[in-house]
Amino acid sequence: MGMRTERAERPDNYKWIALFNTTLGVVMATIDSSIVLIALPDIFKGIKLDPLIPSNSFYLLWMILSYMVVSSVLVVSLGRLGDMFGRVRMYNLGFALYTLASLLLTITWMTGRSGALWLVGMRIFQGFGAAFLIGNSSAILTDAFPENQRGMALGINNVAAISGTFLGLVLGGVLAPIQWRLVFLVSVPFGVLGTVWAYRKLEDRGMRTRSKVDWAGNLTFGVGLILVMIGITYGIEPYGAHAMGWSSPRVIAELGAGFGLLLAFCLIELRAKAPMFRLQLFRIRAFTAGTLSSFLAAVGRGGLMFMLIIWLQGIWLPRHGYSFSSTPLWAGIYMLPLTAGFLLAGPVSGILSDRYGSRPFATGGMLGAAASFLLLEFLPTNFNYILFALLLLLNGLSMGAFASPNRAGVMNSLPPQHRGAGAGMNSTFQNSAQVLSIGIFFSLMIAGLASTLPSSLYSGLTAHGVPAAVAARVSHLPPVSILFGAFLGYSPVQHLVGSSVLAHLPPGQAAVLVGRSFFPNLISSPFRSGLHAAFDFAILACLVAAVASWLRGGQYHWRDEEDGAEVGTLRPVAEPVSVQRAG
Repeated sequence: MGMRTERAERPDNYKWIALFNTTLGVVMATIDSSIVLIALPDIFKGIKLDPLIPSNSFYLLWMILSYMVVSSVLVVSLGRLGDMFGRVRMYNLGFALYTLASLLLTITWMTGRSGALWLVGMRIFQGFGAAFLIGNSSAILTDAFPENQRGMALGINNVAAISGTFLGLVLGGVLAPIQWRLVFLVSVPFGVLGTVWAYRKLEDRGMRTRSKVDWAGNLTFGVGLILVMIGITYGIEPYGAHAMGWSSPRVIAELGAGFGLLLAFCLIELRAKAPMFRLQLFRIRAFTAGTLSSFLAAVGRGGLMFMLIIWLQGIWLPRHGYSFSSTPLWAGIYMLPLTAGFLLAGPVSGILSDRYGSRPFATGGMLGAAASFLLLEFLPTNFNYILFALLLLLNGLSMGAFASPNRAGVMNSLPPQHRGAGAGMNSTFQNSAQVLSIGIFFSLMIAGLASTLPSSLYSGLTAHGVPAAVAARVSHLPPVSILFGAFLGYSPVQHLVGSSVLAHLPPGQAAVLVGRSFFPNLISSPFRSGLHAAFDFAILACLVAAVASWLRGGQYHWRDEEDGAEVGTLRPVAEPVSVQRAG
């Protein structure tokens, strides 16, 4: 199709069609990044596999991470394909693949490890479709909306996507107890609707840059990033007598090889004629600052989600009368103020950033997020919920105020012909940060637990009649197993000690051990030290993101050179204070 300039006339209703469809796509994609977190106990019961047996930890980790890893690795390549062959074409293909994978996830007849492998494989397939959606949605919106409305459009899209991560927690908690297959089946009707709607109504209005596929770049980037993420996931698992695996030769080799391939990727991209990852875009200060800020904000946000789930499920909810089996659902419900903050602040800040620029909102949002993390540190582990909800709301408002203007600033800084690749690069950093945050925050938490939890477990169990040999065995279990027990909504002591041991104890002692107070009281103090270390890291990440956001400079507009040069030679015009409306 013919090349169109930024000033080409667009029918007014098309931009809203693009907004609603792409928002549906990214919301479904991000809901599926978190929906299994709450549903894992029911999924593993359904396929008759115990995820807390050490030999099954691979399936537990990769049921969570496979989707995230694949969508992170592929999003740049698929955004680049959108630049080359049409963003809408790639987006439509992604919707169809995502819907098919969601259907295949529901129909497995296998159980045990073969059933788990099927689910992991289909999650990888589903992540492949999601990468098409995420990698091309921002570029489709940027093509559809005039510059003075992009902040609003990208804000709605981005905040809805981030909110999908938290909505997935509630949705998984509601559907999984009814039937675990519903966790995946719920995506199918929406996927069919979105696919048909996208094929019928979306139009390719962006620029296509015909070039060869950068196979060397794709290979080194994909394999390198996968190895790094695999190394991070196995780094939080025990190794020998160590609570974590960071000293494991396997983990060191995976991380070393992964970073080596990523370095080779950078060298290849500097010399490639048609690179998939356009490193030259980092010369644009607004793009570099916005991408760095996205990465750091995602690290803080991802860690917050996991820490809050463990805090609620492992300590607070049982203490307040909730059964261990019901804590996954209620953890999602009690975190709704965080989602409400996102949904409220995101569109408003996006609209205001169209008028006043991205920098004040992105910077202020990160400062507010850092303040919310600091205030959370002052809460006792058995907190007053009103204060907790207000701090979650503050964090949601702050993250929402940051997300929309930052995404709009990143997309407006990109030349039109590179928007797919640039959006994919930004999304890769943001999605990879979620996997990285799991490694960072779990490592900080495990380090805090490893120093005091074994002695607390041993003394607490023996004080209630558990034989010393059994108590010693349980106290030497890896802290990650105990964290996962709380995270998955199991009755931790019953699962760790075993029903046969509890059956030989006096009924009163056994009732105390499996009750709602023993385990939360036992881990409260070790958990608090790990929680503070994790929140301190989140504060640092948000403060650095705030500095990067402030240093982004003015917003870029891309205009034709006066000599009538083609679009490929568009030049940026920076506006240091306010954003002028595009003509």
